[in-house]
Amino acid sequence: MSLETEADLPGDVLPGVLSAELHAELVAFRRDLHMHPELGNQEFRTTAAIKERLEKAGLRPRVLAMGTGLVCDIGPEADGLPVLALRADIDALPIPDMKTECAYRSTVPDRAHACGHDVHTAVVLGAGLVLAELHERGLLPRPVRLLFQPAEEVLPGGAADAIEAGVLDGVGRIIAVHCDPRVDAGRIGLRTGAITSACDRIEVALDGPGGHTARPHLTTDMVTAAARVAVDVPALIARRVDSRSGLAVTWGRIESGHAPNVIPQHAELSGTVRCLDLAAWRQAPDVVHAAIDEVATLHRAKSEINYVRGVPPVVNDAVVTELLRDAMTARRGTDSIETTEQSLGGEDFSWYLERVPGALARLGVRTPGERTVRDLHQVDFDADEHAITVGVELFTAAALIDATR
Repeated sequence: MSLETEADLPGDVLPGVLSAELHAELVAFRRDLHMHPELGNQEFRTTAAIKERLEKAGLRPRVLAMGTGLVCDIGPEADGLPVLALRADIDALPIPDMKTECAYRSTVPDRAHACGHDVHTAVVLGAGLVLAELHERGLLPRPVRLLFQPAEEVLPGGAADAIEAGVLDGVGRIIAVHCDPRVDAGRIGLRTGAITSACDRIEVALDGPGGHTARPHLTTDMVTAAARVAVDVPALIARRVDSRSGLAVTWGRIESGHAPNVIPQHAELSGTVRCLDLAAWRQAPDVVHAAIDEVATLHRAKSEINYVRGVPPVVNDAVVTELLRDAMTARRGTDSIETTEQSLGGEDFSWYLERVPGALARLGVRTPGERTVRDLHQVDFDADEHAITVGVELFTAAALIDATR
């Protein structure tokens, strides 16, 4: 592989700049993952590919107890020094890849890396290879841990299992990136404080006596009850919590009945509960339960609620966010950084930040000048692969700067 030699670099430039050779290898690695996506807790091929490449570099990765995902320590023995962890998520989504004229489109039906986790994986792998070579040259004074986490897309997220497996033992700080198709490749987005939102899942079953549509007054009008829950519950919640918390219920499925002249006995709704604020998220189950019960009772329906806890908001630590800012400035200048907004999406990176300080950055993956507006979780998602170089150099700079503080 190779990094530039110290003689190749100006005196004020940090080592660890990615070579064209390694960039090409990481692009090929990312495309291989893109062609072979695996769902959460099924990432056996992905785990094996990462492990093989790290071992080829002389490192000793450890597969997590769950059987997928792995960790790998680089650098000197910790000896009480806090470890900086670099986290990537490695799972894909259960949606088809509908890109056209793309040589590395998914080969697995109804599976796609439509959230950029293949890019995240290539970034952390590349950073690990660069840092390993720096360590061999005596240029990495503090230990770094690579964390390739499975099942980010599976609530409540594979981060909880990874933490249980001890991935945070000895970790003082943790950082990550997430692809952002609204930000140009070559740039990152930063935000201190909450950068994502809490996300829970809710499933509601409504029951009551059915009957003939000619006599709804003798039944529980189940379709109307379900419709009122769908419409009234979000409105009630909006008036029972501080609007600044952004607590919102959004339904993704509603189902009831089989015939036009029969009032059904059963209805189901399912959706998500999202929240901008950590304190409001902790109150959300009680608030949502009460609103659903109230509306259902009004329409004489019996409600059964399955409230599935997901993830809290990712709350970026101010000091670690500044570390990322300093690292990006050292690599590409202050003009390469923009302030990003808080997303309503969920991210299980939040579970790590419940234990140790850390920060997540938005990694630009939009080709500069591209006018097409893309989003995550879409069937034609793709990334400008220059972002891999940017992510690697951001992480290597962060590791080197963190070691001086």
